[in-house]
Amino acid sequence: MRIEGDTTVEVVKRLRRAEGQIRGVIAMIEDGRDCAEVVTQLAAVSRALDRAGFKIVASGLQQCMSDDADSEERRANLDQMEKLFLSLA
Repeated sequence: MRIEGDTTVEVVKRLRRAEGQIRGVIAMIEDGRDCAEVVTQLAAVSRALDRAGFKIVASGLQQCMSDDADSEERRANLDQMEKLFLSLA
């Protein structure tokens, strides 16, 4: 299953934002910033990455529901999406 065009744009945008946040966290660590501040920013990065992953899974689920695939193939796709979702949880 492929990531749809609109979803790709959204996910890449989220990942680029997370990339910037990670650079910021690295700079905070190098500057000797307070542990609580660093962990707070790491939590924000983690949430951003989770959202990107969930967006991909949600897109895959929508494809599963709208595909013209037969019921056996649809079931296999749904099982795969469930595993991916659980890997993020």
